[in-house]
Amino acid sequence: MRRFKFVRDPDPKDLGYNIEEFLHWMDGPTCFLLTGDDPSRTRALVTLLHGNEPSGTIALYRWLKSGRRPAINIVCIVASVGAALEPPVFSHRMLPRARDLNRCFRPPFDDAQGILAEEILEILNLHRPEAVVDMHNTSGSGPAFGVCTYMDRQHDALVSLFTQRLIISNLGLGALMERSEADCPTVTVEVGGRLDDEAHELAFEGMCRYFQTEVVLSPGDTDWGLELLRDPIRLELNDNVTLTYAEEPCDNYDITLKPDIEHHNFGGVKPDTLLGWARAPEKQLFSALDAGGRCAVTQLVRIENGEMYPAQPLKLFMITNNAAIAHSDCLFYAVSDDGSTICA
Repeated sequence: MRRFKFVRDPDPKDLGYNIEEFLHWMDGPTCFLLTGDDPSRTRALVTLLHGNEPSGTIALYRWLKSGRRPAINIVCIVASVGAALEPPVFSHRMLPRARDLNRCFRPPFDDAQGILAEEILEILNLHRPEAVVDMHNTSGSGPAFGVCTYMDRQHDALVSLFTQRLIISNLGLGALMERSEADCPTVTVEVGGRLDDEAHELAFEGMCRYFQTEVVLSPGDTDWGLELLRDPIRLELNDNVTLTYAEEPCDNYDITLKPDIEHHNFGGVKPDTLLGWARAPEKQLFSALDAGGRCAVTQLVRIENGEMYPAQPLKLFMITNNAAIAHSDCLFYAVSDDGSTICA
């Protein structure tokens, strides 16, 4: 364990008087070991894999300052503290030229981000938690949702602590939740927009349930009846394609998306919903693969007289209005408007 600072049951007085002081106090990747009323079991929380997603860290700071004791032992991993501290605070997803940490949880672990991901896995393997929640924010405003690689009652129960919406996805991107196993179900929870107070509050309320509930791996009272979305497809930009956001097409860019496009998050879009404008055919600008590895670009978008529309009725989510994230990750995910897999 070469990078992490380890802290057991910290004194609330030591943590600073605000979230920025808390970040400076950690000063790097930090693992908190919290002793529970039942020390025979352990759960894990991982957060701040992306330095611009503050809700999990804000919620954890609030919990630690309260002096509460969890029901069982909790291992809390706060990862990208350095990126979060880069001015302005909580504005950098990762440091310049660094890989996305949530794409590094598979070999090779041969750069700084890969080594950090490997150390997170080592910590989890050492403590053998009964469950792992990886808490994130969405890059744009939108409702909360969970993600897991397959559906069962354990994943259902974990996500239900936070939200009513669950995406079943196995895209193989190198995310932490792809390491989920039968004896340690792992889910991603996206609590909402990184700038939204509602997301910070949902993160704290869900964290309290996760830390304080005796049993979290059977649906019980937390089973809200999840909305399921299966096998989403990512719409990605091709290399060297330029993108901006504006109310009208911009001549110097290949694609101009409407600045309020994030308002379509988890809403249905129809084939006549204008998403933006484009200056080339769909396959020159975008790439997308369905679950069978086939090109699915024209199943997602169509370009007609320079205007960009959905190719069919869809439900979109993880829509970003940040061009840097669109380039490094994707523009959005999509399923059929009824939540099912998009068929060619």
